[in-house]
Amino acid sequence: MEVHQEQAQDFPLVIATMPATDRQRAIAVGVVIVLIVAASVMAPFASIQVGRIDAFIPVLQTVVSVVDLITATLLFAQFSIQPQRAILALASGYIFSGSFAFLQTLSFPGAYGPAGLIGDTLNTPAWMYVLWHTTFPAAILVYAFSKDTTGAAIPQGRPAMTAIIITVACVLALIAGLAWIVTTKTEYLPSFYTTDVRLQTQFGNQTNFALWLWASTALAVLFARRRTILDLWLMVTLLAYMPSFLVAIIGSSVRFTVGWYAARCFILVASCMVLSVLLVETTLLYSRLASAIILHRRERTNRLLSVDAATAAIAHEINQPLGAMSLNCDAALECLKATPLDLAELRSCLTDVKNENSRASEIVAGVRALFKTTARQRTIIDVNRLAREVLRMVENDLQVHGVSVSTEFQDDVPQLRADPIQLQQVILNLVKNAIDAIAIGPTAIKAIRLITTYDGKSVVSLYVQDSGSGITTENETKIFDPFFSTKISGMGLGLSISRGIIEDHGGDLRLTETSSKGCIFEITLPV
Repeated sequence: MEVHQEQAQDFPLVIATMPATDRQRAIAVGVVIVLIVAASVMAPFASIQVGRIDAFIPVLQTVVSVVDLITATLLFAQFSIQPQRAILALASGYIFSGSFAFLQTLSFPGAYGPAGLIGDTLNTPAWMYVLWHTTFPAAILVYAFSKDTTGAAIPQGRPAMTAIIITVACVLALIAGLAWIVTTKTEYLPSFYTTDVRLQTQFGNQTNFALWLWASTALAVLFARRRTILDLWLMVTLLAYMPSFLVAIIGSSVRFTVGWYAARCFILVASCMVLSVLLVETTLLYSRLASAIILHRRERTNRLLSVDAATAAIAHEINQPLGAMSLNCDAALECLKATPLDLAELRSCLTDVKNENSRASEIVAGVRALFKTTARQRTIIDVNRLAREVLRMVENDLQVHGVSVSTEFQDDVPQLRADPIQLQQVILNLVKNAIDAIAIGPTAIKAIRLITTYDGKSVVSLYVQDSGSGITTENETKIFDPFFSTKISGMGLGLSISRGIIEDHGGDLRLTETSSKGCIFEITLPV
């Protein structure tokens, strides 16, 4: 038996909770390989002194600052949709990163002024750099430890906006306090430079090693708890930061060398990682959401048209026999008032009422047959192929609701003679019911499983299993009744019509198992 595992895109409301796909992992690995190759090519030339370019730092780090603050804004937007404290912590990390990157630019000699605009020229820029690369990994650590914590969510709406405002205010206050210390109190802090800004002290090398170790710790924790797209690209971001530390530790601790310039370029690349992913995935999310809305509106319109047509047809056709029965009942009542009692006339009226009742029943059956999928020419079909086609049809619904799909199709299932359109509609109805059951239920696992089996003799079975909340005991015997539905907006005809179609093919459709962990529906068809 061949087992196929098909994982659909986890598509909750925000990118921060989307699981990483194999394609995204492959892209991330490719980016990491490019970074490693670039660092390896640069390493032999890291200590070569080149000309001092004063415009390099203000241009590059202003871009880094803007990119980080835009990333923080997008993460706050994600938080407003899916209020989780982990996202709030990560957004705070990007505010720290963008703010300290810009403050270091203001203090860097030769950037916006010969001696910088703030600080003591020698050590303030270095301390800004330390604060920059200390607070950002710290925020990632908080994110990593809190992202899967139960009860880490905050109510949506006004409380979420209040949380954002309080967080931004606290972060800015902390940035201001730390910046004041390293700007005005550097004489109380260890020195990174003594007289020459081009050469660090031994303390500077040790600090770079500590920063590398700190970032590596955040990377290791995030790797151990990785799950989402955001986790994946945050790991790539931390890896992209590593050359800036390693250049100072191993290759060169001197400013304005090849390694020094290259390390800043790696920082720019790292800064753009998460922003790029957020923009790309947000665009894809918008596209899928727009498609889902269009399909939903189309389905709603078709459903309303079908209901309107069915009710209009029933009302039009059944009015005549109902009117005739009313007249005959009135005539029978008049007969009862007559003296002597005319039994023959009374019998005739009651007989007409009975006949009109039969006629009304036939009309209802005729209208039901009109809107039921009519019998078509039956052909030889492959059940496995038909099930795969159905999964492709609902791929968008699966992505929108974040439902994963696994299939276990037996390879030696014989072909059947059946109406492919009718059978496809039955499977589609069961799968869509499963998606709806998962979407409305508070289920932690969102999964659907399709299985086909052959008993080796005369029966092919197809199972549709979901991880919804199940069907209550009192409803188990009613779910195949016409006009009975467990969904608020359901018409209550899908399972009834589906069972009729399967029975017309000589098979059976039944609910084989239901519990709080989900349901299993079984279709059996004769070979």
